[in-house]
Amino acid sequence: MAKKGGKKKKSKSCLPKKKCCVSKDKCRRCPLLMLRLGTLPEGYTVKKRKLVKTKKTKLPDAA
Repeated sequence: MAKKGGKKKKSKSCLPKKKCCVSKDKCRRCPLLMLRLGTLPEGYTVKKRKLVKTKKTKLPDAA
């Protein structure tokens, strides 16, 4: 029997891991490495080796 469907397309950017594994050779999904290379998704940052979402602050309306 032949498989139905086909190969799934991989997206260009991988999602980072939630926590850095602190290995000497950083994996490609390491949040620290992605932050340094500038490939971290919009709205995320790294604090204490953990991936966190940045807060969306509302600007006050100019009256």
